[in-house]
Amino acid sequence: MASGGLLERLKNGGHVLIAEGYVMEMERRGYLQAGGFIPEVVLEHPEMVQGLHKEFIHAGTDVVEAFTYYGHREKLRAIGREDDLEKLNRTALKIAREVANETGTLMAGGLCCTTVYEEDNLETHDKVRSMFKEQVEWAAEEGADYIIAETIHSYGEAKLALEAIQQHGKGIPAVVTLSCLIPDETMDGVPIAEACRKLEEAGAAVVGLNCGRGPSTMIPALREIRKACNGPIAALPVTYRTKEDCRTWHSLKDPDTGKDVYPRNLACVMSSRDDIRECAEEAKAIGVNYIGLCCGNSPFYFRELAEVYGRKPEACKYSPDISVNLFLGKTNKYAQKFRQFAMFGKN
Repeated sequence: MASGGLLERLKNGGHVLIAEGYVMEMERRGYLQAGGFIPEVVLEHPEMVQGLHKEFIHAGTDVVEAFTYYGHREKLRAIGREDDLEKLNRTALKIAREVANETGTLMAGGLCCTTVYEEDNLETHDKVRSMFKEQVEWAAEEGADYIIAETIHSYGEAKLALEAIQQHGKGIPAVVTLSCLIPDETMDGVPIAEACRKLEEAGAAVVGLNCGRGPSTMIPALREIRKACNGPIAALPVTYRTKEDCRTWHSLKDPDTGKDVYPRNLACVMSSRDDIRECAEEAKAIGVNYIGLCCGNSPFYFRELAEVYGRKPEACKYSPDISVNLFLGKTNKYAQKFRQFAMFGKN
């Protein structure tokens, strides 16, 4: 693992690996409610958050991101927990800072889409500024090495997030990642690559994409971003098998029933390990410097990505060894008969 802060690690073509996707993983484990996807687990089971941070470090992440995604004022107000806003944010930040200190990883604060931004309503802009400001200030006070503004669907809101980090973050670098949905443009009509270029020019240390699209449908947009931007670019796809006629995980259908699968039944469209490895290889070839996985991520996926980017985290000790597998590796008579019955049936 490289030493130094975010900017030092990215110098001269360096790479930063980041494991995200805490919301869906905690929901899968039964510690977060699907629907609002609000990280109450930070207050109710902080030990689980700490444990997940450590699992992803074991799998190769360079960054511990504080679990403040959807932990902003608007979301907590919706469930009657607005009074817990600062406590939730500071608790998440402290957990992340402690784990990062123990492991020599970076700690990032996190902002996300506020769900209230309206391009033509300036009152919502003021509300967004206020929400970003308080989260940025808490992140800076709790020692974040940098701040991520992620899963933002409008260029205008992304610009407000970047400005908040620049104004209230005490010089902390900003990573800004947009969520590319079905069109190759933001919800306020800016082409994705152009939006990334403008954010880079405005001072973001890293720009790119997270969430929204899976491996196969994010890669083409990343190629355009790489052409448009000079500095480090980011890619954090979801781990679902999006395709050209279903570009986002929100639009995916059950291959057997044709029913929508978001958000309760996504298991039937999960990516394979090979999907993740192939995506990482393509991203590396494109020149993606800041690489990770978003919703659907799990440590076994992240290990695949880390290995492609030349890392050997502790989890690699347990990478698959097919040579000792009963079904595929053995050559004795029992194994041969087992394969026959398992794959083809009785002769």
